Order: sequence, then C-alpha cells, then structure tokens
Amino acid sequence: MKKKIAKMKTKITGKTKFNILLKEKPESAEILLSEGMFCIGCPASAGETIEQGCLTHGMNKKQIENLIKKLNK
Repeated sequence: MKKKIAKMKTKITGKTKFNILLKEKPESAEILLSEGMFCIGCPASAGETIEQGCLTHGMNKKQIENLIKKLNK
C-alpha cells in the first residue's frame, strides 16, 4: 500500500515555519531528520523558519535550497 503524501496549501520556502510545515506535511520530518535537522522536536524550533534552523545548523544557501526542493516534491 502506498503512503499518502500530503500537499501543502502553499509552496514551502525558507520562510516557512517548522511548526506549519510539520502540521501540514508531517512526512517532511523524515526528510528533515535525514538532513541532520534533529532539532525539529525542540520547542524553540516551532517558531523558527526553515532557513533560520538550517543556518543555525551550519548549512549554506545551496544546501538550504536543495532541502527546500526536497520538501516541495
């Protein structure tokens, strides 16, 4: 049986907050964890944007762009 993939109402960007992303597209947690974003369970990350979290974890702009592309697929 295929896993149903939720579609977000809007396109995911660097300005998308983690709490919105995970609420609307919970399967994105797997992608974030695979990229080393283990902070998604942290209460502070809920109000953080994807870009802020990635920069905090040392990702460069190209890595952030690639992650956002994966999240939008």
